[in-house]
Amino acid sequence: MLGSVHDADDAVQETLLAAWRGLGGFEGRSSLRSWLYRIATHACLRLAASRRRTLRHGPPRKNTDDLGDPVTEPVWLEPYPESELADALLADDTADPEARYQERECVELAFVAALQHLPASQRAVLILREVLQFSAAEVADVLDRSVPAVNSSLQRARRSMAGQPSRDSQRAELGALGEQGRRELVAAFVRAWEQADVPAMVALLTEDARFSMPPLPAWFRGRDDVTRFMAERMWATPWRLTPVRANGQLAFACYQRTAAGEPYRLGAINVVTLRDGRIAELTGFLDPALGRRFALPEKFAGPR
Repeated sequence: MLGSVHDADDAVQETLLAAWRGLGGFEGRSSLRSWLYRIATHACLRLAASRRRTLRHGPPRKNTDDLGDPVTEPVWLEPYPESELADALLADDTADPEARYQERECVELAFVAALQHLPASQRAVLILREVLQFSAAEVADVLDRSVPAVNSSLQRARRSMAGQPSRDSQRAELGALGEQGRRELVAAFVRAWEQADVPAMVALLTEDARFSMPPLPAWFRGRDDVTRFMAERMWATPWRLTPVRANGQLAFACYQRTAAGEPYRLGAINVVTLRDGRIAELTGFLDPALGRRFALPEKFAGPR
């Protein structure tokens, strides 16, 4: 709903506090699940209304000298730790394998990003109906709306989502690679990045690859521009990488050393989007607070 782990934390806290305060008045006219999602949905809607989200700024850049000033407003998308998703799925004894796969797809970066283009009310309807599988009547009760109004919102949300650029299921992409293919891709990426090997990195990217670094507004499109930025700016200092998982996708904690003799410190979490076995997009999240959510050490402690 919110595209932000930090905002989701705030919404969960507000939801649980309101549920605790209101439990004595729960009359059982709906299921406890519907009652809790009603509270959670309205908490999310309030947050969405009060916190303006920042979308990607301007056209892709060619000049690597100026990356722009960091965006000071809340960035509208943050990576979601795979460990938290795994814990939630393991705790749900009722989820069948297909439901577990669907849950993973629902936190993929492209899907969460596309959702943020919807008005918050449409976003809520789409998630309640198509992700959580609530009936139209249940959603109407959650949102204090009529069933026809819910169905109309769902149709508009579906049309808007259909108009977004098509996304490749990262679950399917990783499945097509197989375990050995995933290991080889991870090893090749780590080796190319740590050795600042431009030809090796070029070989891993799609021709139309994209690289963005929220909260910096600059982003690059195309294999040539992406690798040129890496060579001219990013690899000016040495790096060490630790493979992690985020949003059901491959990801890497990137540690940077800014001066000789200094330790490597966490500089970014890069989430990788694949297409046909190559890297179609790199999203480097630069917020140092995210390291705590991924249970990462501040200093490089070796690959996992």
